Amino acid sequence: MRLAVLADIHGNSLALAAVLEHAARQGVDRFVNLGDIHYGPLDPAGTAALLARQPMASVAGNQDRLLLTPPPGPGPTLARVLAALPAGELARLAALPRIMTLEGGVLLCHGTPGDDTRYLLDDVASGLPVPRPARDVEADLAGWDCPLVLCAHSHLPRVLDTGRRLVVNPGSVGLPAYADDQPPHAMSCGTPHARYAVVERAGALWRAQVFEVGYDWHAAAALAAANGRDDWAHCLATGRAR
Repeated sequence: MRLAVLADIHGNSLALAAVLEHAARQGVDRFVNLGDIHYGPLDPAGTAALLARQPMASVAGNQDRLLLTPPPGPGPTLARVLAALPAGELARLAALPRIMTLEGGVLLCHGTPGDDTRYLLDDVASGLPVPRPARDVEADLAGWDCPLVLCAHSHLPRVLDTGRRLVVNPGSVGLPAYADDQPPHAMSCGTPHARYAVVERAGALWRAQVFEVGYDWHAAAALAAANGRDDWAHCLATGRAR
């Protein structure tokens, strides 16, 4: 089994198109999507159109849930995404599970299996990401007998062999950096490339490779700026949150 693992597209159709083209050349058997698909000041309609042409097993992320249960008086970015999504897309998002298992013992989740707003592989208590020890990662995976776990949410590519299983975060297709205030922290990949991973089973073992894919990130940044999000524009153009 050879899987292309995508996550955190955030409506960046330019990055998604580049990743889909790159992944198709890797001879993958299947695509999977770890959530946070549309939210952002970019191109949710174009993203939906691309995904409609490429079947993939998908789970929902925390910002997919945000689209389904928007707060009163949603901000301009959220309102724009909701207005731009094609008919039926919200119903499709509502049908996505938060976790999923595939044959061969593959677990898909956005954050941790129990909480899609928590990072599985990173600790951000200091304000910057620090890789979590394997024992802490295993504590969050207690009860799951899966040799491969695919997670997302941090936008940072990580591969960890805990001694019991391989845990892979492919990084973000559509947003290589961001800052958050719960708790205050910043995530930065350092370059503006789109990222995804290919995981492959060889016998009883899994191995992973993270790819960085070039695309027209200046056009993506210009679109974010035109839609009132200079913060996103900076992250997209530089791969840095600050």
